Amino acid sequence: MLLIVWHSRTGASRALAEAAAAGAGDHARLLAAAAVEPDDLLAAQGYLFVCPENLAAMSGAMKEMFDRCYYPLLGRIEGRAYASMIAAGSDGHGAQAQLDRIATGWRLRRMAEPMIVNLHAQSAEEIMAPKDVPRKILAQARELGAAMGRGLEQGIF
Repeated sequence: MLLIVWHSRTGASRALAEAAAAGAGDHARLLAAAAVEPDDLLAAQGYLFVCPENLAAMSGAMKEMFDRCYYPLLGRIEGRAYASMIAAGSDGHGAQAQLDRIATGWRLRRMAEPMIVNLHAQSAEEIMAPKDVPRKILAQARELGAAMGRGLEQGIF
């Protein structure tokens, strides 16, 4: 089972996570970062982490999920598959680097290139506004969810 962990403030990350879950179908469980417990991560075979980049870092709610779950899972989920999607206003690489560092500590295996979605929000109004993710990007998120779900089901990952 693929666990899709997400946090969203303006809707972009949520839309990406929901699209990935639709692609994975019955092979996925979609769970907001605030609700994730170590047992949820233990029960999954692989992970898709989806969050916004805020001030060059992953969102606080996603970081808090990792803070809460990191040590209880250390040495217990090594080798499991993961991928990530970052919704960003202009860059996304800071959040991605932070997430990859945590995944390295858990000894997870990246199964897809990072998906960084740049929505070009630069002003305070644009940054705070609800986001519409282009259909082409949502289709890519669905494809990633489907590929991860199938790969886990078939034992490829």
